[in-house]
Amino acid sequence: MRKGVKMGLAAEVARQVAPKVTTIAPGMTEAFVRQALHRAITGVGPLPGAADAAESQLREQHGDVDRAIKEVIENHVRYAGVEGLVTNLGGLVTAAVVAPASISGLALVQSRMVAGIAHLRGYDLDDPQVRNAVLVTLLGDDVVTKLVRTHRIPAPPMALATSLSYDPSQDQIVANALAGELIGRVVGKRMAATVGKKVPIVGGAVGMVADGVSTWRVGRYADRQFLPHW
Repeated sequence: MRKGVKMGLAAEVARQVAPKVTTIAPGMTEAFVRQALHRAITGVGPLPGAADAAESQLREQHGDVDRAIKEVIENHVRYAGVEGLVTNLGGLVTAAVVAPASISGLALVQSRMVAGIAHLRGYDLDDPQVRNAVLVTLLGDDVVTKLVRTHRIPAPPMALATSLSYDPSQDQIVANALAGELIGRVVGKRMAATVGKKVPIVGGAVGMVADGVSTWRVGRYADRQFLPHW
């Protein structure tokens, strides 16, 4: 089977499975996204919160904010790579079951990274507008541009974080947009890997690379969006 046909089949399967993931994991909505962000900011298990981790990097870099941000991004790229490997070893048969865990892990890692960058640039992580900006950043530059153009989200991250007024209705809009995007990304990626190769361990390797690259891109986007705010 040609590569283009394989990828087309993977995309079609992803479109069919993605809606079912929300049935398997009915919490894949605003509450799910907000919980991931809350844990990223406050810390979970042995993982310290975003601000504490960012401050640790700032100390290691002797107060150099830009170098600390670079370290924050690199650390989370590694975390995302490990998460991507662990949650992609089941192959095509278990993809629909694994997807919710993978979405949760990736959302936590990337939220923690972006929140850490925002903190280092002087933003208050308790501010609901800043939290919305963190979530929007996870969508990535291209998706944010498209969603703003079609009025599905109100504004790009920087504009949200620095807005003079707060509209609580934006919380659900932002969180639901992110949940839908994460479902599409994760399920589509798993299907492409497993349909194309039909070897579970290869799916794990592809997931590791894909999640790492995705996290690096989100980190770079966050670095550009969260300009110094003192």
